[in-house]
Amino acid sequence: MKHPLQVTVRNMSLSDAARAAIQERADKLDAFNPDIIGCRVLVEMPHRHQHQGARYNVRIDLTIPGTELIVKREPHEDVYVAIRDAFDAAKRQVQSYRRRQRGEVKAHEESPLARVTKLFPIEGYGFLETPDGREVYFHSHSVLNGGFDHLEPGTEVRFVEEEGDQGPQASTVIPLKRQHAPGND
Repeated sequence: MKHPLQVTVRNMSLSDAARAAIQERADKLDAFNPDIIGCRVLVEMPHRHQHQGARYNVRIDLTIPGTELIVKREPHEDVYVAIRDAFDAAKRQVQSYRRRQRGEVKAHEESPLARVTKLFPIEGYGFLETPDGREVYFHSHSVLNGGFDHLEPGTEVRFVEEEGDQGPQASTVIPLKRQHAPGND
């Protein structure tokens, strides 16, 4: 790290052993990614509630060229577990950031196209036909944004297919925007 580790403590005192655990975790994170410019750690114990014991919050702010990563995990009653969980999450965020920087993030495959062939509006379901001629059932609740009422036979959609009790069904149906042909207003 280009700047020394900063540890801030609120509403509690931090043992030397806990400070050493934070330093050790920060050193490992720095060895994992030497591009880290700075690391600020906040350890706090929010005000106690009558029905809960002490719970420790650990927040980590990492400065890396091009961004700042902030990690805040769920509070934990063991300060060492809270420290471990926060630094593990910080390492995952650094890994994810490095993959995005290198362009290694997977491109999500686009969902397949289909065309609405049959609609049963009163019953609340319909059928899609895929380009290879298969028929796929869908329910009105699987159409995003309440779009079932706007569907009509011939509407093109994208869909997510799963195997239902009685064959293929679309768990999600996304109607595609219709293009107006010039002069058809």
